[in-house]
Amino acid sequence: MKITHTEIYRFSIPMEPFVIATGTMHFAQNVLVRIYTDTGIHGIGECSAFPMIVGETQETCIAMAKDFAAILKGKDPLDIPERMNDLLGYADHNSTIKSAFDMALFDISAKNAGLPLYKFLGGTKRIIETDMTIGIDTPEGMATTALKYKSQGCRILKIKLGKKVHDDIERVKHIREAVGEDLILRLDANQGWSFDDALFALGELEKYNIEFCEQPMRTWYDDKLPELKLNSPIKLMADESCYNHHDARKLINSQSTTYLNIKFSKSGGILEAQKIHEEALQRGVKCMIGSMLETRIALSANLHFAYASPNVEFFDLDTALLGHLVDPVVGGLTYNGYFLDVPEEIGIGAEADEFFLAECESWTI
Repeated sequence: MKITHTEIYRFSIPMEPFVIATGTMHFAQNVLVRIYTDTGIHGIGECSAFPMIVGETQETCIAMAKDFAAILKGKDPLDIPERMNDLLGYADHNSTIKSAFDMALFDISAKNAGLPLYKFLGGTKRIIETDMTIGIDTPEGMATTALKYKSQGCRILKIKLGKKVHDDIERVKHIREAVGEDLILRLDANQGWSFDDALFALGELEKYNIEFCEQPMRTWYDDKLPELKLNSPIKLMADESCYNHHDARKLINSQSTTYLNIKFSKSGGILEAQKIHEEALQRGVKCMIGSMLETRIALSANLHFAYASPNVEFFDLDTALLGHLVDPVVGGLTYNGYFLDVPEEIGIGAEADEFFLAECESWTI
């Protein structure tokens, strides 16, 4: 099997403004790729650029996608490690756009094997429930949003923090008082606190029964994570500090974190995500599967990976519920309330709506 050509789409998804500690997103800066082969099989992949986190924009993703497509042309898509090495040999980093190509290659391989992706990866289905993320707002506004999600059956809330520490404490206080003790609360500071602020906030927030706090400090304070973990009454989860399995190994060996957050936009896709999962599994460190602002295409791939990754115990796959104003996806992941499933179709089982794609700027390489 050989790759004949790749289609690249500017896959912009309009959405309600979404605020985190590092910025505000007004639309999902996504890129879609479809890799075609000489056997009639094609694979689909999607990534969501989050420049304030990974340093990639939609424009940089598109530029690199054109180069990557040219590099892969004429090569065997079934040898995924070698194809991803081809991309690494050309450019270090750029994990977000690499994840779209990785995803499309896995889609091709699963289709070639005649299996849904989770079965191709050796997984089995299990019950998976996502949290819902509350973007930064006033304490009263965030409490109102929390009550709305609770009324819709949500049982797990992820609270974005990372602004002024005293305001953040008020945000959590209002939310816990509004929803009561039944709901699970998780925190995500998105690198917004200093060491002193993180230590203070985590101590103050313990009484609100917090499951864990993601990425309290900037990655340049990773050397302070062991001290923070030792003194924090709330468990920590590394997100922006963990891109690849080498990061995972260093974080675990230095006792810097309790949990790891795996995102394809950081790992460069499924292949490296599997390595992070294996590193964590061997050391008894539980993982979460997270996402940026992807549509149900990439979220479907996330769920397939989760089915095949028993050490993934936390699920943050709510992005299609966070204010996307259109759903340009046919098939794929479905939500039954906050419980997720994928169809028993071969490959990822999701495709882009052709009418939506017709309006997208595109390139064929």
